[in-house]
Amino acid sequence: MQIGVAYSEPTQQIWMTIEVPDEATVREGIERSGILKQFPHIDLDTQKVGIFGKLVKLDAALRAGDRIEIYRAIICDPQTVPRKDGASSDDE
Repeated sequence: MQIGVAYSEPTQQIWMTIEVPDEATVREGIERSGILKQFPHIDLDTQKVGIFGKLVKLDAALRAGDRIEIYRAIICDPQTVPRKDGASSDDE
């Protein structure tokens, strides 16, 4: 069956379609995609993964057409980072 695998970094995004056996798991799909060789810093033991935006475990069964997404950790607290749209509470 065909599935997609997606991963994004600030400077690079990748989305590929691959063939996997019908009984494949999320982990197997990621491993078969070769994405771990392209991005060796991906750590499946600590990074979360999902299918179409919904968090799943690595042993979750895949269905035809699924898109596996590998998520990066948030590296800053969104509440402490200034917004980039120019809005500021100091403008009043």
